[in-house]
Amino acid sequence: MSFVVEQFVFSLSYTIVLFLRLDQVQSNSAADHHLSNYTVTFMKFFLILLLCLPLLAGAEFYQWQDANGSEHFSDRPHLHAKIVDIKPGYGFYRVKTVYDGDTVVLEDGRKIRLLGINTPEVQHRDKMADAGGEEARLWLMNKLQHAKVRIEIDAEKADKYGRTLAHLFTEEKEHINLSLVKAGLAAVSIYPPNLLYANELLAAEKQAEKAKLGIWQRPEYATIPISSLTETGHPGWTRMLGKVVSIRNTRKYIYLEFSSRVDARIERKWLSLFPDVNDYLDKTVEIRGWLNKSKNHFSLLIRHPSAIRPTGNM
Repeated sequence: MSFVVEQFVFSLSYTIVLFLRLDQVQSNSAADHHLSNYTVTFMKFFLILLLCLPLLAGAEFYQWQDANGSEHFSDRPHLHAKIVDIKPGYGFYRVKTVYDGDTVVLEDGRKIRLLGINTPEVQHRDKMADAGGEEARLWLMNKLQHAKVRIEIDAEKADKYGRTLAHLFTEEKEHINLSLVKAGLAAVSIYPPNLLYANELLAAEKQAEKAKLGIWQRPEYATIPISSLTETGHPGWTRMLGKVVSIRNTRKYIYLEFSSRVDARIERKWLSLFPDVNDYLDKTVEIRGWLNKSKNHFSLLIRHPSAIRPTGNM
């Protein structure tokens, strides 16, 4: 019997004896109130904590196969054994449903929105699919069909729709969010304060764009001159190019104005993430995101510096 197992058996036996003694003490003290129920409950909780200590000691565990091909595990080293990498604090789950390239449902019912990325939309009722949307969904379905995943949460646990915001990792340690970007199936979309893996995602996007992978080879995702924007605007996620001709300040936003009818706005509470916004003035920049239309005016919310990219040196 291994040392850790021996320690656990000893602790378990000793704890059972103490539990029985506490129950006896509690019964005997009920009449004269020498020991309150609260005190006894606390003492039992403390004993349970002591019982778990041998398992939390951080011992290494080993795995090996014998001559017959049977697998064995132990906390003691063995010839030709390898150390098992045990990750405490999270579990792995099967994916029940893949809605699209960046949204899945786990077997426990949680709906997960992949953080830091955006994939083209798939067809919804009377809305047509965006170019590349079905490819991203099929890629994700094939990737997760026989896999289990763990989730990693950032600063915010859920969005306004109640979806859990997370990065997905397989048992083989593949970062699914990152893999989608590397394949050119997703664009980076950073929503502060969720900045986990932002640098890795942006580096992968740069490589995918350079190699013209996935959406980056499609004409639907080519940069549009702001001057050519029509009254209907542009549906979905878009890239636009224009010169910042003026900067306007309000209590909540900084507005980078491209014309009298098009601007990009930066929320003041995230200004610390950006360079000096005055440096954008008179510069030609590319902006990325979703256009909002109000009457004949268009505005695009810039949440992170990665969504506004100067075409030359700042």
